[in-house]
Amino acid sequence: MAYTTGRKPWPSEAPKGLTDESRAVRQKLFYLGLVVFVVFAVLTLQLARLQLVRGREYEARAETNRLRQVPITPSRGLIYDRNGLPLVENRATFAAAVVPADIPKDRQTEITIALQELVGVPAGDISRQIDERRKSNDPFSPLVLKEGISEATAFALRERLSDLPGVRVVVQPRREYVDGPLLSHVLGFVGRIDEEEYARLRATGYSVSDRLGKTGVELTYESVLRGAPGAKDVETDASGRELRVLDQTAAKPGSSVVLSIDLDLQKKVTEYLKAAMGSSRNGAAVVMDVRSGEILALVSLPTYDNNIFTSSVDEQALQKLLTDPGKPLLNHAIAEMYPPGSIFKQITGLAALQEGIAHAGTLITSRGYIQVPNQYNPSVVYTFKDWAALGTLDFYRGVAMSSDVYFYYLAGGYYENGKEVFQGLGATNLARWARKFGLGAPTGIDLPGETPGLVPDPEWKEKAIGEPWVIGDTYNFGIGQGFVATTPIQMVRVTAAIANGGDILVPHVVKEIRDSSGKVLSGAHRVVQQNLNVDPRNFNVLREGMREAVTDGTAKTAASRGVAVAGKTGTAEFGERRPDGSYMEHGWFTGYAPFNDPEIAIVVFLDQGNGALTAAPVAAKIFDYYFGRRSFASGEGR
Repeated sequence: MAYTTGRKPWPSEAPKGLTDESRAVRQKLFYLGLVVFVVFAVLTLQLARLQLVRGREYEARAETNRLRQVPITPSRGLIYDRNGLPLVENRATFAAAVVPADIPKDRQTEITIALQELVGVPAGDISRQIDERRKSNDPFSPLVLKEGISEATAFALRERLSDLPGVRVVVQPRREYVDGPLLSHVLGFVGRIDEEEYARLRATGYSVSDRLGKTGVELTYESVLRGAPGAKDVETDASGRELRVLDQTAAKPGSSVVLSIDLDLQKKVTEYLKAAMGSSRNGAAVVMDVRSGEILALVSLPTYDNNIFTSSVDEQALQKLLTDPGKPLLNHAIAEMYPPGSIFKQITGLAALQEGIAHAGTLITSRGYIQVPNQYNPSVVYTFKDWAALGTLDFYRGVAMSSDVYFYYLAGGYYENGKEVFQGLGATNLARWARKFGLGAPTGIDLPGETPGLVPDPEWKEKAIGEPWVIGDTYNFGIGQGFVATTPIQMVRVTAAIANGGDILVPHVVKEIRDSSGKVLSGAHRVVQQNLNVDPRNFNVLREGMREAVTDGTAKTAASRGVAVAGKTGTAEFGERRPDGSYMEHGWFTGYAPFNDPEIAIVVFLDQGNGALTAAPVAAKIFDYYFGRRSFASGEGR
C-alpha cells in the first residue's frame, strides 16, 4: 500500500540546456539595457552641454552659418560712336561695404567706430544705414559705405576683416565716360539704384546695391546694356565670409550700343557753338540725316561732366550745376521749348501753298508794318511790324527776306474797312499743319526727358488763359511768335521733312545693338511717323525760297564754300518788354544741304542770340566741315 506525504515522491529535474539559455538571455538583456542607458546618458549630457554651456554660441552659428545665394553682376555693355570709337569704359574700383545681417548687434558700435577711422565715414551714419538695411527685404546684400577707396585703404580694411565681422572690401565696376562733357547729354550716366527704382525693378532681378542708367542712352537702353545677372550658392562662416561655392550660374554680359553720333562731328559742332555763345546762357545744335532720321551730332550747352555721377557724388559740384543759370543738366536740344521765330515760316509757307492760299507768284507789299483795328473798338488800332519796309514781294522773296508782313497775310489774312482783301490760313488750320509737322508732341527720339512743345489754337487759349483768340494771335503764330513753343529737335525734323519730300521721321541716336562678341543683334530702322502728302511742286517752291535766302537773303551768313545750302534764319522775341519797347531775342537757323540732293539738316539755337549774326555762321561752319571732310577723304580736296 502506498504511503504519501503530499509531495512528489521524487524531485523533478529541469533540463540543463534550458537553464543556460535563460541565463544567457538575462545577461543579454542586462547588457542591452546598460548600453541603452549609457547612450541616453551621453545624449542627455551632450544636449545639456549644447543647451546650457554653449547654447549662445551655437545659436549664433545657426543664425549665420547658412547657405546663401550671392548675385553676380554682369559686365555692362559698352557704347561706341558710328565709326567704332569707344565712348565709355568699365573700370574696377574698390569700395568699403558691410553686410548688415552679418554684423553682431552687440558689436555694432565697435565695428562702426573702426570703420569711421579706416574710411572716414561717420560712425553714426554707418549705424543708421545698417539699421535701415536690417529692416529691409535684403539685409544680406553688401551695403556700400564709400566708393572709390584707395588701394592702401582697401588693404588696411582687408587686414582687419577677421576681427570685423560683416565688413567687406568689394570690387565694383565704375563707368568712365571717355570724353566726359562732350556727350553727357546723349550718353547720360549710371548711378546707384534708389528706393523707388528698387521697389519697381526688384521683381526683374535688380538688387538693392545695383547700378543702373539714370539719364540718356544709359537709361533708354538699360535693358540692353545691363545684361543678365548670374548667381552662386555659397556656404558662409559665422562672420558671413564665403567658405565654399556649391553651385554657380554665370552672368551674361550686356550688349553693346553703337550710336549714330559721329564723334569727330560732335567735337566740331561743340567747338563752333561754344565759340558763338557770347552772352548766351545756353545753346543747342543738331545735325540729322534727312534720309534715315539718324542724329549725327547733338550738342547742348552748357554741358557737364557725367563722370562726377559715377561714384560718390561731390555735393559741392552738384550744387554748382543745379544753381547755374544756364541749366547745364538740361538737354536744351530736346527738353526745353522756345519760340521758334521765323524758322516756323517753313510751316506757314508750305501750308499756304498746299491750301491754295498762295502760290509762287503771290504778291504782297510790306511797308514795314501792318495795322489792324480792334474788332470791338475800331478806334483802337494795333500795329504789327516787319523788320524792314521790304516792298512788294513774291513768295520766293517773302521767304528769302523773311518778311513778317508777308507771313501775317498768309497766316491771318488781311482786312480793310472790315472787308477781307486777302484770305489767310486761319488759326485752326495753321495749328493743324503745325501738328502735321509733329509739333506739340514728342518726336520719339530715343532719349529721355523730351518735351512736347506747344501748338496753340483758339480752344487752347480759352481754356489755358481764359481769353478769346484774336487776329493778332494768328499773325504772331504765323511768324513763330506768341504762344507757339518748340524744341530744336522738333525744328530740325521739320526741315528734314521739307528736304526729303514730306516724311516726318522719328529721330534716333542709336544705330545698332551688338552682343559681347561684336555680332549685330539689331539695327535701327527708318521710321516714318507720317507723311505730309504735299504736292512736290509746293515743296520745290518753298525750297527755292530757302535757297534764295542763303544766296541773296537774310541767311547769307549760312552759305558754305563747298556745298549748296538752303535755309531759314529766325530771331524770336521773348521775355519782358524793355523800357524802349524792345524784347530780348533768341537766334535760330535751320537748313539742309546739298540743295538738289539733300543729305543732312541742321538746326542751331542760341539763347539771346541772333539768327543771321550768330546762329547761321555756326551752321555754315558745320556744313563746311561735314562736306569738306568728305571731299578731303575722297581726294577732291588734295
